[in-house]
Formats: sequence, structure tokens, C-alpha cells
Amino acid sequence: MEGTVAESASRLSSTRPARAARLNLPEGVSLRLDTNNAGPPSPFKQQQQGKSVLGPGLRSNSEAGSPSSTRASYSDRFIPSRSASNLSSFALQDKSPPRAGNGDGVGTPLFGGREDSTAAYSMLLRTELFGVEAGPLSPSTPEKSMSSVSRDLHMKSTPLSPSKNMFKFMTTAGSTPKPESPYSLSPVGVDGALSTTVTSPRKTPRKIPRSPYKVLDAPALQDDFYLNLVDWSSHNVLSVGLGTCVYLWSACTSKVTKLCDLGPSDSVCSVGWTQRGTYLAVGTNLGEVQIWDAARCKKIRTMGGHRTRVGCLAWSSNILSSGSRDRSILQRDVRAQDDFVSKLTGHKSEVCGLKWSYDDRELASGGNDNQLLVWGHQMTQPMLRFCEHMAAVKAIAWSPHQHGLLASGGGTADRCIRFWNTSTNSQLNCMDTGSQVCNLVWSKNVNELVSTHGYSQNQIVVWRYPSMSKLAMLTGHTFRVLYLAISPDGQTIVTGAGDETLRFWTVFPSPKSQSVVRDTGVWSLGRTHIR
Repeated sequence: MEGTVAESASRLSSTRPARAARLNLPEGVSLRLDTNNAGPPSPFKQQQQGKSVLGPGLRSNSEAGSPSSTRASYSDRFIPSRSASNLSSFALQDKSPPRAGNGDGVGTPLFGGREDSTAAYSMLLRTELFGVEAGPLSPSTPEKSMSSVSRDLHMKSTPLSPSKNMFKFMTTAGSTPKPESPYSLSPVGVDGALSTTVTSPRKTPRKIPRSPYKVLDAPALQDDFYLNLVDWSSHNVLSVGLGTCVYLWSACTSKVTKLCDLGPSDSVCSVGWTQRGTYLAVGTNLGEVQIWDAARCKKIRTMGGHRTRVGCLAWSSNILSSGSRDRSILQRDVRAQDDFVSKLTGHKSEVCGLKWSYDDRELASGGNDNQLLVWGHQMTQPMLRFCEHMAAVKAIAWSPHQHGLLASGGGTADRCIRFWNTSTNSQLNCMDTGSQVCNLVWSKNVNELVSTHGYSQNQIVVWRYPSMSKLAMLTGHTFRVLYLAISPDGQTIVTGAGDETLRFWTVFPSPKSQSVVRDTGVWSLGRTHIR
């Protein structure tokens, strides 16, 4: 066994010169293999005052006693030689502060010598990489370095570098901003305004379709500003007065039902559903008010009291208010035998707008005398009188979001939407729309409202309150948009005009806390006839 080992050693020593001869080494370079150290080689080198310190198992020629101490040592382990690299010039982790002066207080120039130039360059490079807060005197850990870089990407310059940060991907002044760079280290983006907090993503604006999703033909729909011929019930049934007849259209089944026909001597002037959606009040041209059971298509009773046409109706529980061309408002209790229980007189011309507040405590009325009156629950005289409008007041809407907030719109000579606080008897705001205001309705889901207009643009406008910024302007009707109603889920509105069409628009978002009433499966696109 010992002979075998000896022979192997002899064979190894005899083959070394031949193997060295086969290596293509530069002239004057020797090969040295250290077999005494069996530890793993280190891939790193360090520079210490001109002395080359190599990994274990590899030594310089000077240490091995080679004739030339300036010759580099090469091996077959493919470790790169960096003897020519001056890494001390890039001493980014050097913890020793640069000398700015001596103990006597006499300073030396910043770039006066080689050492000062190297220190200034190192400080400048460290500042650009790790930020001002890292400083040339404080060591930077990887975590601090990353946060400093992320923070300083938003800085335009540093004290030592008046130009822009070398790592900042920004466009120059006056150019169009570019998308965020995929190489950015900042969580808020390289061009963001915030450097210490991450802002939440901007909410995308709601898109309102600019065209109706359904159109119904409504023959004989009158072009009369003072009438109210469209209403939408809580059971999702639309009632429309066409000439002498009243038709019901179910939004769930698209079924059309003829409710009544007043005959050739009379005509429909207004319709109004009860809050439960089971009964429909019909105002006639002869001054009568009829109550109909919508489920059975049967008339319950007829009530008189007005001398001429009834152009507007409003329900408050069991109380039905009716406004007429005879300038009076009659309060009717459907539980009583009398046709009306009280008469309200205050307008000097035809009453064309009536709306009860959501708490059923106040009744707002608008007339052709340009006045807006507010009545108490059991008062026969108006408690508030607003005379700022310059034309007939038909458009009236109470806010479901704020108690005592009332909106009203004026006719052709006025064209304004005004907001009132009935609790303080004051006007809050006035918005000139540029067109005759025909109707107003407030959204139950969000603090927005929609208005319909006549001369001269015949448009439908969705407003955000209280800024009164326009969210959408919808067009399509060729006549004045005189009729407006909102669906029970608060998302859809229907508009009617003298062009004998009813158009359905989705303008408001869905409710947050209540189930959607309508069955969307049967809301098909297209154009159909209501009779």
C-alpha cells in the first residue's frame, strides 16, 4: 500500500512540468498549486496598503519567494485578477470623514489635493446614490439605502449636484409627462408629489350613457307645459295619460294595460300614484279627480271641487292635494266622505307644481304667477313665499338627503334652478341653466339631481349637488322635455315630450342598502308602442 502511494506521488510530481508546459501562460508567469490547504477558495480580494491578500490556497509570488514581486499569480480556478483596479477611489462605505481642516482651524481646499478630490467624489457619488440624509459620514445599511433612494427619486437636485438626480426618470420642463418607468424603486411613482405616504388610487368617474336604452311610442302625449302626465309607482308600473285614456306599462313584464277612457268630452291632465303604488289618482280637464284601483282596473270614487282642469297631484299618506287652473289647492282625505277637507288659496294664477316633503310636513306649490309657496301640514295660508323666479314654477323637488332643502326651476323667462332652506327661509344658490326648466327630481341613492328642459335645447342634465357641476347632458327629444319620473330603485328616469316618445335613461348609481326592484332580464332595447 505504501508503495502505491509513493508511486502516485512520484507520478504526480513528474507530470506537473508537462501540464504546466501545456498551459498557455504569459512569458515570465509561473504556476503554483498549494496542496497543503484543502479549504474552499474565496472569490473575493481586498486591497490593504498595496499588499495583495488572496483567498486561501492562493498566494502572491512575493509571498512564495518568487524572483519578481511585481508579477501577478494566475491559477486554473478562473478567479479574476483585479490588481489593476483602484477600488479605493470608490470607497462608498468608507466610514472615515474627509479632512476639512487641521486642529488649528485652518481648512484645506476641497479639491486641493488627491485625497480631497477622492473624498469629494466619494461624497458626491454617495449622495447621488443614497440621498442627502445618508450623508458622507454615516454608513448606510441596505434597508436605509433603499428607502433613501426611494425618497430621493422625488428630489430635483442635491447641494453638491445642482442638476437632476441621475436615477430620476423625469421628463424635462414643458414636455408631456410620460408613464411611470418600470425601473422605478419608488412605491408612489417617480413623478409623484408625495414622498412619504402612499395615496389611495383615484376613484374612476361614473360613466352615464348618453343615449336611452329603451324608447316607447306614446301617441297623443300632449305638449303642454302645465300638465303632469307621467308617474312611476313603487310597484314598478308606469302610468301615462294619452289624450282621453290612461295606460299602464309594467317595467317587469313590458305589459301594457289600458286603465280608463274618459270619453270624448274630457281629457287627462295629471296622474299620481299613491305611495304604496296600489291606487292611481287621475286629474281631468273638467276639474274632477278620480281614484282608480290599478290591480282591478276599477274606479273607486270621483271627487269634485275644482271649476277647471286639474294639472298637478301630490299624495301624502291618505291626503291627496290637487292644484288647478282655478288658482286653488284642495286637500282631500280619501277616508272622508267629503270631496275635500280644506282649500288653500295663495296663488294668483294656475297651480302647475305640487310636491310634499319626505316627512309629509310641508307642501310646496308652484304657479304661473312666478311664485313658490310652502304650506304647513294643516295650514290654509302659506308659511313661506318665494318670489325670486321670473317665470312659471312647475319644477319642484325636495331633497331626500337634507331636511328642508327645496329645489325649484323657472320657465322660459327665468331658466334658473334655485335652492331654498325652508327652515331658515333663505335662498342657498341659483344656477342659470340657459333653458326653460320643466322638471326636477332628486336621486335617492346619491346627492345628485336631474333636470329636464325645454326651449331651446330640450336637454336632460344630471347635476352634482352642492357644487352644481354637470355630470352629463343627454339629448334626443325633439320637443320640450315636459314630463319626468324616476324608477323605484332610483337608477332610471323616464322622460316624455311632445314628440310623442317616452325615453328611459340610466343616470344614477344603484342603491347601496336596498335590493333592486326591477327585473333587468326583460328590459330589452328597442322601440315599442305603449298602446
